[in-house]
Amino acid sequence: MSTRKQLDSVNKMEYDLELDNVVELVKKEKAKVVCIQLPDGLKQKAKEVQDKIENNTKARVLIWGGSCFGACDLPRGLEKHGVDLLIHFGHTYFNKRPR
Repeated sequence: MSTRKQLDSVNKMEYDLELDNVVELVKKEKAKVVCIQLPDGLKQKAKEVQDKIENNTKARVLIWGGSCFGACDLPRGLEKHGVDLLIHFGHTYFNKRPR
């Protein structure tokens, strides 16, 4: 399969970003400034995520445009922008361990 066909195939994939859960988390945390971080394959969804959060909460959303190579690749310096909640999206479901 050509690289172009592979990219087209990836672009057509649908992901459940669980935006209703994201909105509830933003409300629960009473976040005022939220940064969203998406891997390259999901960056085209950034505006959709931003709109959903801003239209359903009182938070302002910043979109991290830098690289994202996994859950350990967190942006630095967000406190300079007043970010009080970082939401990191990925391609794989991440299950929180019970405490």
